[in-house]
Amino acid sequence: MKKKVFFTLFAFFTLFFISMSSSAEIIVIKANGVVNPVMSEFISKNIKDAASAKADALVIEFDTPGGLDTSMRDIVRNIIASETPIIVYVSPGGARAASAGVFITLSAHVAAMAPGTNIGAAHPVGIGGKMDKTMAEKAENDAAAYIKSIAEQRGRNSEWAEKAVRKSVSITDAEALKLNVIDIVAPNLDSLLESIDNRTVEMSTGKHIIKTKGIKVQHKEPGLRHKILSIISDPNIAYILMLLGFYGIFFELTNPGAIFPGVFGAISLILAFYSFQTLPVNYAGLLLIILAIILFILEITIISHGVLTIGGVIAMIIGSLMLFESPLPFFRLSLKVILPAVIITTLFFSLTIGLAVKAHRRKPQTGIEGLIGLEGTAKTDVHKEGLVFVHGEIWSAWSDEPIKAGEKVIVDKVENLKLKVHAIRSEK
Repeated sequence: MKKKVFFTLFAFFTLFFISMSSSAEIIVIKANGVVNPVMSEFISKNIKDAASAKADALVIEFDTPGGLDTSMRDIVRNIIASETPIIVYVSPGGARAASAGVFITLSAHVAAMAPGTNIGAAHPVGIGGKMDKTMAEKAENDAAAYIKSIAEQRGRNSEWAEKAVRKSVSITDAEALKLNVIDIVAPNLDSLLESIDNRTVEMSTGKHIIKTKGIKVQHKEPGLRHKILSIISDPNIAYILMLLGFYGIFFELTNPGAIFPGVFGAISLILAFYSFQTLPVNYAGLLLIILAIILFILEITIISHGVLTIGGVIAMIIGSLMLFESPLPFFRLSLKVILPAVIITTLFFSLTIGLAVKAHRRKPQTGIEGLIGLEGTAKTDVHKEGLVFVHGEIWSAWSDEPIKAGEKVIVDKVENLKLKVHAIRSEK
């Protein structure tokens, strides 16, 4: 009897823990903004986490103007290889899946859009500048073949997909559904989940039935790390970080021991260089900005009557405009950032270096050199030798002419801790 009770309890708890461990869930994440390494890392991490958690599906609420080809391909590869069904949902109303976003949407196991959204315009562009005709044709053919293979694998309209690349066509959500570009138009997430319940999708491991009814929905936000990396990947932020880095390092070099400016500048430069990896940097523009800073420094030490400053301002404006060379607006610097940055940089270096030069030219107020020009009193008769009282101390001294004890003297120079002085009466 006891054995029967034991095995009954054992079976009950075993089934309970199995049911608990196999409880499925729907994970929902948002991927908004430029397709770049940060977005790629965030989506790829959640795909792996969804597989580890044995989630029944991963929903990506998507809104992008496009982005980097390499990052887009990383995302597509992870979606295709995913062990969890991936639903890309272009939402909310007003969102878009443009350029690289078209590839990602078409690669999903379920592609959905909200009313008032659009998809298309996937023609490749030269992120680092203009491509010649041959390179443009190669890039176009490669992108067209890639998007066709993705669409065919998912059973979607490969003919339209090719047009999106070759002719930059763009369509609304209703047109996308009609042309078999997407699977569903859903006004909200609840409606989307309801419509895909019991839907069969083709996975790399075989067919899979998506279950959404009564299943817990978990919304996952980007962590602090991804939020910070996403912010600094903006070209305007990267540009400001670079300038702050230059300011900090320069201030530390001109004021050794300040520590904080040097540390702050080094961190800013490292973050800026990270951002540059995700952006189409034109190094000619970067060199022009460095040249501008050098010209600002030289203006203080060389009398050029403002020519070097004017040259620095021109070099910095041109360099800033050239720094991120791309036909895509989200990879370019804003003039609202460039002009204040040029003005602030010019003032910063002019004031900082001006103060540093004045400090170097100012007569020393401490140490041996600080004694020169000070007044004192002869403690003894002074000629070849003697003692004087200067700056609260008694010093050995000599003079070219006899000086009587008690007379006022002025220090002319210091040699081997011995002062050369002359009597104040000798100036009459």
